[in-house]
Formats: sequence, structure tokens, C-alpha cells
Amino acid sequence: MNLRELALQLGLSQTTVSRALNGYPEVSEATRKRVRDAADKFSYRPNTRAKGLATGRSMAVGHVIPVSDQHEMVNPIFADVIAGAGEAYAEAGYDLVLSLVGARDEAAFYRDLASRGTIDGIIVHGPRHNDPRLPLLKEIGLPFLVHGRSSLADVSYSWVDVNNRSAFYRAAGLLLDLGHRRIGLINGLAGMDFAVRREDGYRRALTERGIHVDPDLIAEGEMTEAHGWASAREMLSMPDPPTAFLVSSIISAFGVRRAAAEQDIALGSELSVVVFDDDLSYFRSDGGVPQFTSVRSSVREAGRMAAEMLLDIIREGSDEPRQRLLEAELTIGRSTGPVPTHEGSKTTG
Repeated sequence: MNLRELALQLGLSQTTVSRALNGYPEVSEATRKRVRDAADKFSYRPNTRAKGLATGRSMAVGHVIPVSDQHEMVNPIFADVIAGAGEAYAEAGYDLVLSLVGARDEAAFYRDLASRGTIDGIIVHGPRHNDPRLPLLKEIGLPFLVHGRSSLADVSYSWVDVNNRSAFYRAAGLLLDLGHRRIGLINGLAGMDFAVRREDGYRRALTERGIHVDPDLIAEGEMTEAHGWASAREMLSMPDPPTAFLVSSIISAFGVRRAAAEQDIALGSELSVVVFDDDLSYFRSDGGVPQFTSVRSSVREAGRMAAEMLLDIIREGSDEPRQRLLEAELTIGRSTGPVPTHEGSKTTG
């Protein structure tokens, strides 16, 4: 069914039907509801190209994936963010445009995107601690929102982020309450803003309890299973190994579990592990007690929230920053327990 046929069914003009579907304020709420109900009934979907011509917009939002030998964005976490954002775009009649670009070519690519007018806005992924993309996007005037934050950015901008510092402070506090003093941190890449914040939370928790922060118990790298395995294996082979780990991703935690199994170390009773769980669709553990104790926050929901906020910015043409800080939920699983008794007399690391 096209717009003309839908208008005939309702006995309204095509202009009124179009305005009702696009949220124009001059259409009454009763008419808007009637039109939307009919659109649902007859499975009518507006033509995105025609809608764009009518509104002067491209009706598309961009997601740029930096391709780098250091940081790979194409992973299960990014897939869930895109799934959540995609749901919001579909509901609003927008298309999602994915682009891959070399990290060295990003500045030119963003300028080209803005000049071509093929998107109405962009979501920035993987922000670094001092990210040069944010002042660039401000300069070229392309509406954007950041999934995450850039702590050292000197421009105001919109973002959706989880409270990484608080999450790791609480997670480390749980392990300290259980008597652990040698706590390893297996983190994301150095320079990524979330990783900096998580290490800050870890350091603060230990320092407040008078525990020395041992740099040999901190590992940074791409959040893969192999990174978790190699980091845990090295730390567990130390003369004074950790009795617990904080891990920045459930994917890396699978590697920690493998390293522990290779040394016949039981999770929970002999080695405690707390992970940051992005509540990934593919790795979701439903029913019963979770395998891992975690600080949990859904990246799929964050992706949806980021998309909805950016669409509001585009519709309203506002430069006022919109910011949303999410708190992670601490969930107790089977991977944590009191420090092993033979380690119980240790009070400092």
C-alpha cells in the first residue's frame, strides 16, 4: 500500500496523512492515532527517499567503524550496540549506514560525509581518552553522539555511557571484602576512555584499603579470549600470584577460565573472578546462578538509547548536549568466594 491508497482508506488528504506519520504538531492527536493505527493495520511503511525529500533530510544515521591494527571494533559487543540502535532507526523510519575507514583517514572521511549530506548524524564508537574526532565533528557541524565518553575532550557533546569507574570500584570492593589482596586487572586497550576509568576505579578501591597497586598485576590489550588467557597465565605463574581477577569483558574472562583450568585452579573456591558483562545476546546466561560474578550493563539497550537521543537532536536541530550515565548492576555468580585459607594471613599486596 502506498501513501495515496492509505489516504483514500482514511478519507483524508495525502498531506494530512504524511504530516500525521511524521509527527507534525498541527495534526490533532486523535487524527495522528487514527492514521498510525491504519498504517499498522495495512502494513504501510513510508518511502524513506520520499520522506527525505519532503523533510530535507537523508533519513539515515552513520556508524563509522575505524579499522586499525590495534583496535578491532567488529566484535560481539559492537554487534549488540548496532542491533539496539537499528531497532530505534527502524521505528523512526531511518536507515543505518555502516562505513569502514582506516584510522589515519578518519578526519577526511568525516569531512566528506558532512559535505555529501548522505547522513543526518553519526554515532561515535570507541572514544579514546583524548579523542580528536569530537572537536572535528563540532567544527564541521555534523550532529553526533558518543557511545562512551572522552575524558580530556575540551568541547561539550552528547553521550551515553556506563559508569565504568564506579563499576570497577564496587567490583574491587567486593573482592577486598572477601579478603583478597592480590587482585589482577585484565583491562581493555590503554588509551581507551572506558579502560582508563575502570583502572581508576580499581586503583581507588585498593588505595582506600591501604593496598599497594602492583603494576605487574595490570594487563592491557584487545578484549579477546586470547588476551584474557595470556594475561591470566602470566600472572598465575608469578611467585606471589593473584587470588582474584577483575576482567573488562566476559569474552576475556573465558580466557581467564582457560588459564585457570590449565593449572587445575578452581574458579570460585581457589580463584575469584569478577567481569564486566555487557549482557551480550550471544553469551547470555539465562536461568539459575550466573557462571560469573559481574557488573552488568546492556550495550544493546545503550545502543538503542544512543540512537533515540541522536534522532531527537536531529529532529530538534539543537546544539544543547544530552548526556546519560548508566549504572552497572552488581550480580553475584559462581566465580567468587573468600580468599583461600592459605592466603588469609596476607593483608597487603
